[in-house]
Amino acid sequence: MPNMSLNKVKIPEQDPKVRNRNFLEVALGYTEEMAKEESQRCLQCKTRPCVDGCPVNVQIPEFIKLVAEGRFEEAYKKVTETNSLPAICGRVCPQESQCEKYCVRGKKGEPVGIGRLERFVADWYMKHNDVQVGNIQKLNRKVAIIGSGPAGLSCAGDLAKAGYDVTIFEAFHVPGGVLMYGIPEFRLPKALVQKEINNVRQLGVEIKTNMVIGKVLSLDELIEEGYEAIFIGSGAGLPSFMGIPGENLNGVYSANEFLTRINLMKAYKFPDCDTPVKVGNNVAVVGGGNVAMDAARSAKRLGAENVYIIYRRSEAEMPARLEEVHHAKEEGIIFKLLTNPTRVIGTDNGWVKGMECVEMELGEPDSSGRRKPVVKQGSEHIIDLETVVIAIGQSPNPLITSTTPGLNTQKWGGIIVEEETGATSKEGVYAGGDAVTGAATVILAMGAGKKAAKSIDEYLKSKK
Repeated sequence: MPNMSLNKVKIPEQDPKVRNRNFLEVALGYTEEMAKEESQRCLQCKTRPCVDGCPVNVQIPEFIKLVAEGRFEEAYKKVTETNSLPAICGRVCPQESQCEKYCVRGKKGEPVGIGRLERFVADWYMKHNDVQVGNIQKLNRKVAIIGSGPAGLSCAGDLAKAGYDVTIFEAFHVPGGVLMYGIPEFRLPKALVQKEINNVRQLGVEIKTNMVIGKVLSLDELIEEGYEAIFIGSGAGLPSFMGIPGENLNGVYSANEFLTRINLMKAYKFPDCDTPVKVGNNVAVVGGGNVAMDAARSAKRLGAENVYIIYRRSEAEMPARLEEVHHAKEEGIIFKLLTNPTRVIGTDNGWVKGMECVEMELGEPDSSGRRKPVVKQGSEHIIDLETVVIAIGQSPNPLITSTTPGLNTQKWGGIIVEEETGATSKEGVYAGGDAVTGAATVILAMGAGKKAAKSIDEYLKSKK
């Protein structure tokens, strides 16, 4: 019997007043009964617009039908035909702007909870089964992957299934890329990320950590070692700053450093960690994207009483996911919208003590299509602070591109690729994800990895 409710089945969550002081996962996931109930909201459209909205083309109606029938293992296998990281995507993908955006049920009421159902089948499968790897016909041909984030893992998994000997080179001491250092534990448990990575290892993928490509080895040296193709999925780890006075004061962090200390180095477990982060009572996070929400919500959990989101446009222009904004508000984050910093104020011994800001008004749309913020005269004011986190964007680290002759890049640092294949200007070298686009989403990076894997396979087969 179809479930014609206009609303999604509510997902259980920690109470906001409890969760804003711990790093445990906020959303607790569906039970089997909840998953079946939600799956029955799917109309099984013949046109399947949701599939076209998915960057990796998960067969959404098919897997949801299997959930409705209680065939959870088969549902998981249907998802993983095209998505190698479903437990991760179910938690962090912006479904509201992708698959769920095109769901017919969303025309009158809420769309089907596709992301919640994807998370459910992945969690259910990992709880009840060990990952099984079928017989893979080995080709005895080597491919190198730079970076073990979502783009690299996706590319590596597909190439390993095709029979290639795949080695991932990861700069950090732990694989996972942005999944480990960028996304907080309360949104994406790190043990789950490592389970997903181990699933890729089960396919025969080797992961070498502490390998800073461009420093330890160059791309040309990898080719000399017998790698016939290379995929660059090194992400966007170079933080952007505003260029205002005081950004060099103690207590000013890039969001990249702030979140890496917390997520990868476990700063929230102080004193049982090597890299504590002291935030004080008052913290400002500058920016309006998901990274800004992650930083603000993490600061609250580290003990700050007042955490401000400073964003120069209105909430309507804010690029963060609606769910992240909603959760941040529930947890007591203070939103200071139409506000822009002009300088960070320091103490005599070089620590942050405040930030001067101005109020903004929205003018005509700029090149991005968003209304351009304009300073409201006479609106200067000071916010008392101990910590400032700058979360206004990141670009690719130039280490690889600056040490690779013949690899063409954009002026801002992104690697130039052929749109259809992911091929770079250097033969046999492909790239995708944030290293090409700048900071974007996990699922878009995965889509780029899959596209490159297909292209690499075709390229190497043509060289037989």
